[in-house]
Amino acid sequence: MGGDSRPADPAPDRAAPRRKSLVDDVEAAFAGDGALAGALPSFEPRAGQREMASAAAGVFEDGGVLLAEAGTGTGKTLAYLVPAILSGQRVLVSTGTKQLQDQIFDKDLPALRGALGVDFTATYMKGRGNYLCLHRFEALRDGDPLGLAPDRAHVDAIAAWAARTPTGDRAEIEDLPEDLPFWGEISAASETCIGAECPQHADCFITRMRQRAAESDLVIVNHHLLCADAAVRQSAYGEVIPSYAYAVIDEAHQLEDVATQYFGVSVSNYRLERLVGDGRRWTGRDLEEDAETAQTLYRVLNEVDQRAALFFAAVRLHRAQADRTRLDADVLEPAAEPGRQLASAARALHAAVESFPNATEDLRALARRARELADDVDLVLAADDDRLVYFLERRGRGTFLRASPIDVSSIVRELLLERLQGTILTSATLAVDGSFDYQRSRLGIGRAVELRLPSEFDYAAQTVLYLPREMPEPRSPAFARDAALQVRALLDATEGRAFVLFTSFAKMREVHRLIAPASPWPLLVQGDAPRPVLLRSFRTTPNAVLLATSSFWQGVDVAGDALSCVIIDKLPFAPPGDPITAARMESIARSGGSPFDEYQVPLAVLSLLQGLGRLIRHRRDRGVLSVLDPRLLSKGYGRRFLASLPPTPIVHDLERVRAFMARQRV
Repeated sequence: MGGDSRPADPAPDRAAPRRKSLVDDVEAAFAGDGALAGALPSFEPRAGQREMASAAAGVFEDGGVLLAEAGTGTGKTLAYLVPAILSGQRVLVSTGTKQLQDQIFDKDLPALRGALGVDFTATYMKGRGNYLCLHRFEALRDGDPLGLAPDRAHVDAIAAWAARTPTGDRAEIEDLPEDLPFWGEISAASETCIGAECPQHADCFITRMRQRAAESDLVIVNHHLLCADAAVRQSAYGEVIPSYAYAVIDEAHQLEDVATQYFGVSVSNYRLERLVGDGRRWTGRDLEEDAETAQTLYRVLNEVDQRAALFFAAVRLHRAQADRTRLDADVLEPAAEPGRQLASAARALHAAVESFPNATEDLRALARRARELADDVDLVLAADDDRLVYFLERRGRGTFLRASPIDVSSIVRELLLERLQGTILTSATLAVDGSFDYQRSRLGIGRAVELRLPSEFDYAAQTVLYLPREMPEPRSPAFARDAALQVRALLDATEGRAFVLFTSFAKMREVHRLIAPASPWPLLVQGDAPRPVLLRSFRTTPNAVLLATSSFWQGVDVAGDALSCVIIDKLPFAPPGDPITAARMESIARSGGSPFDEYQVPLAVLSLLQGLGRLIRHRRDRGVLSVLDPRLLSKGYGRRFLASLPPTPIVHDLERVRAFMARQRV
């Protein structure tokens, strides 16, 4: 229910006690005879949860920054939601995944309304691209400018829904395909927004959502919207999140990657196609009675279109060996002249629109986009800012030239942390080597209260960690064959019911090819179906095995017997050839540091913990963890990984794995 703002249920008829302090009230709520125990059937007092809640209350009361690593089972979500609600402050809660957003808004907050007896409101906000733009939809329907005859049924369905939806969130239309070709033309993206000048501004779903959020006590967003909003905050249009003084950033280990994505520049063929398509549409509609002006604008738009085709043709001549390829001015030289001509044509479009005294707001917005595009093309082609990494990315038919910040620490500090009175950053995986130094350096965190809370689960009783002694190095040609043998044996011991997680699609496909012919267990493979469908199939198919890569390493919860084993093929080091990884390693080396020890190992430790964390999600869960990479035992840095893992017994013999599973079946 994106953008929903439900009124709180009436508070129970009871007198509120005189407040000594917020910390006192929070500790009372979490007590064994407190409000939560009396109202939430599944609640049980946990020392770690109570400690984190008190620390969070201190932030809402006194300000500052709290870094809180809360192991699985701590109950960290309630530990920050309860003090946030009781504080009476407007609090922004940002999550790394939609699943956690949904859990907070649809499950946790309704439960806390009744439990705490506090009247509060909350708004769920998604990125602008999830919402319908009434203005653009109306323009698209007039004259069928995109040739939508094959999609007319979808257009009619959207029109009927738009007339009744209170939110405009496309997720409400269950039958709408995820890859609907024209959704990008009618979504409320910030680059096409004309703000208060829009004739539909009063009815705009983004306007309504922002108004609801501005009146709410809690605003629930995700890191993508948080960073996208911060990135456009300086511009005329696009800001969605209302002002706030306190924030909780959950799943904070993901923040650096998301910030890197949004605080950079991207020039793509899609961006050019939308610019030219919008220009032709607005020209045909707004200059219908001014043929001379319309012809001038069509001529300039055609020039932009032609120059864009030549530019991207030159870019595509680069024989990239991977999906993302590092660029510099020398590599970009063949595209330099076509790029300059494209930038010149885009500036001519801006000048042409600005010369029309009666240009509509849509055309003026188009001119602004053209000017920004020209500036971005110049920036990418220059490739001369040592704070940025430049790279080419290919996705489907999309070609993207990107310039991304190598170090986002100062950006996160200036645009997020320093603007707030109080911030809580939390995750189940924040510390490396028992220290928050890695996250502090990556996110620009200065003074902060630090809190590390162990998991509430008994890993010594609930799990074993199987590390085979006789495995070849991951680069060995024999690794996939031997990994497949280990996977088969482990699946036999656990009767399937496993996640087999890989660091690459190639290794996943190779191991699948080797184990599939003789597997008695149903095998589900990433790529064969959408992610939600695969997870649903895994939960409902007895003894299923899911083979997957990075997108299943975190944000996935399967409690109970359906998941009894998590196998990881190798330590998840970021590929050193990846442009962003390489640029960050070079930056650390220039500063006299050790890229491997200070960046690659900590990042891989956190990734490994996330992957292994899929197994134990409840006190009743039992199962086998396994990492097939021999470097955990053979390399000195393997000790850093082992020291960061939960206190689970380590075994090297498959017989002990079988014995452990046999005990669980008794």
